[in-house]
Amino acid sequence: MTSGNNKPVHIVTSIVNQRKLLLLALPMILSNITTPLLGLVDTAVIGHLDHAYYLGGIAVGSMIISISFWLMGFLRMSTTGVVAQSLGENKPEQAWGYFFHSAALALLLALMLLLLHQPLLSLALNVVAASEQVSHYAAVYVEIRIFSAPAVLLNLVVLGFFVARQQVKWVVVQLFTINVINIALDLLFVVEFEWGVAGAAKASVIADYCGLLLLCFVLWPQAKAMAWRRIMRLQKAMITRLFSLNRDIFIRSLALQLCLAFVTASGARMGDVTVAANAILLNFFMFASYGLDGFAYAAESLVGQAKGQKNKRKIDQIVIASIAYCLITVSVFCLVLWGFREHWIGLLTSLADVQNTALEYLPWLIGACAIGWLSFMMDGIYIGLTRAKVMRNSMLLAATVFFALWYVTQAWQNHGLWLAFCGFMLVRGISLLADYWFNVRTEVERNPDNNANPQ
Repeated sequence: MTSGNNKPVHIVTSIVNQRKLLLLALPMILSNITTPLLGLVDTAVIGHLDHAYYLGGIAVGSMIISISFWLMGFLRMSTTGVVAQSLGENKPEQAWGYFFHSAALALLLALMLLLLHQPLLSLALNVVAASEQVSHYAAVYVEIRIFSAPAVLLNLVVLGFFVARQQVKWVVVQLFTINVINIALDLLFVVEFEWGVAGAAKASVIADYCGLLLLCFVLWPQAKAMAWRRIMRLQKAMITRLFSLNRDIFIRSLALQLCLAFVTASGARMGDVTVAANAILLNFFMFASYGLDGFAYAAESLVGQAKGQKNKRKIDQIVIASIAYCLITVSVFCLVLWGFREHWIGLLTSLADVQNTALEYLPWLIGACAIGWLSFMMDGIYIGLTRAKVMRNSMLLAATVFFALWYVTQAWQNHGLWLAFCGFMLVRGISLLADYWFNVRTEVERNPDNNANPQ
């Protein structure tokens, strides 16, 4: 590795040389932001209805669906990590084997969600304890949206496979297709047909299945060339590795979703206006996170392949470049959001009390974005490294800090809630960066010839 005096030069060189990171990340950013854009359209079309409880209902309903589906996010993350490393080791058949095992697991989990969604819905609504109107429309949304489960979970696996293979073109096309169809049907069902919350849910179900069919159509010619009789045999080594990764990422995702759900649920207890305002702010936060995930996705693939090649110097260069590009992007986002704050919020709701409440808490959102970018970026790096245990432990520590901060500041009501959320994002990013610096990166310093594999 370079000496201490040459470290600034090394950092600049790492940023300049990682052009491939930008080539992979930029189209992913453009396609990823269509996903929270969908949430913004949902919020906008519902937010212009007569009452705040419509917006509160879709916020709570979306939260329940998000917990149900996003908890399965390990399907994409683990698939990306193991497939990228298999390709780095030049083992394409092994990569397809991991794809098959992940797809089978996705279908099994989707079936379980369909069978268990009603008791899970009742439990969630009891925990949230929102108003009767908000609970009613949340249930309407979930009862329809849950039928997306097979498509959504299989989409996670297929997307993970395409990201690992750096086939960004089809990832972009699929995400863009899903969200454009969803937005168009949102406007048709909610605005034109006046189906309200149910219309927004139906639009999402149709769009999810359209996206899955598109990727299956693209994947089929590539799959036909593989020896599927061997690939489809259940292999204990693959099952064991995927189980270990998925278990740790599931625990990590569960802690994350509990904290996000707690923000929505606590807002619901503070009244329909507060939960509606928090829904608007969280939509902006998701917009930022999905955009920055473009860099995270690129890092997952590049870091995973570099690990498969046992090229530690390359891993370090990718990490440096990823952090630099991500920091620039989030700085621009925060400046634009703050500069046009009244305009953006006015687009999402015409309710004056919701607008005023959202503007009151907007500085907290800016702070969460300015702090949270590091956690998004480090997540992508650690997925590529398949260091799932570290991700799990980092999230558990951050969740502990979140609830501790909320407990001591709950007298501040929604201000205390947002303070706790900012603390949560800070701990996530700093803990992963510290682990990388003191554990992963020290191995790079000790092994300049790239002859070891980080574990």
